[in-house]
Amino acid sequence: MKGYKVVYQGGECEIVEKKSRFIAAVRPVESEEQAVAFIGELKKKYWDASHHCSAFTIGRNHELTRCSDDGEPSGTAGRPMLDVLLREDIHNAAVVVTRYFGGTLLGTGGLVRAYQKSTQEGLAAAVVIVKQQGVMLDIGTDYNGLGKIQYLLAQRQIAVMDTEYTDRVVIHAMVPAEKKEELAKAVTEGTSGTAQLVWGKETEFAQLGEQVQLF
Repeated sequence: MKGYKVVYQGGECEIVEKKSRFIAAVRPVESEEQAVAFIGELKKKYWDASHHCSAFTIGRNHELTRCSDDGEPSGTAGRPMLDVLLREDIHNAAVVVTRYFGGTLLGTGGLVRAYQKSTQEGLAAAVVIVKQQGVMLDIGTDYNGLGKIQYLLAQRQIAVMDTEYTDRVVIHAMVPAEKKEELAKAVTEGTSGTAQLVWGKETEFAQLGEQVQLF
């Protein structure tokens, strides 16, 4: 299964357009209830603002999408915000852009640009990761085969979670599901069948810098 992007950690930022303040807040959500609660939370936090425009998308295939202009001219806020989420192909995420009107009208084009820019900046302030399906793999080898296995894993950008060194070496790796068969063949051939491969459970994971996060 191909990986998909989600918001791992929310973010917030602010831009100013012709004295109007646009505060964008992004948060991961798993349901419509969570998204609605998040929107309500921002409305309460910025209770004196002019507008609280919002957009969210739920599901592996964007099964549920909603957006709201919250009083701005129709089509100038919520839909442009949702378009950013869909264009970036980000799943299970909600964004609220709060506007404090600065006294100068932006026009429909100006509003669309401001709300899209706010959403983009909010996503930039958040932590976006790629979730993918993977399988745990323990590779047992003698020290002679270690270098070859490390090379094969690095070549395929497969994350090593831990390595145990005793009289033998056991490498604990997280293998993307689509690379499972090819990697098994490469390791077996590369070590002339001396490496022991023990496959574990299938799970979703994401790479966070040098770390692997399991879900």
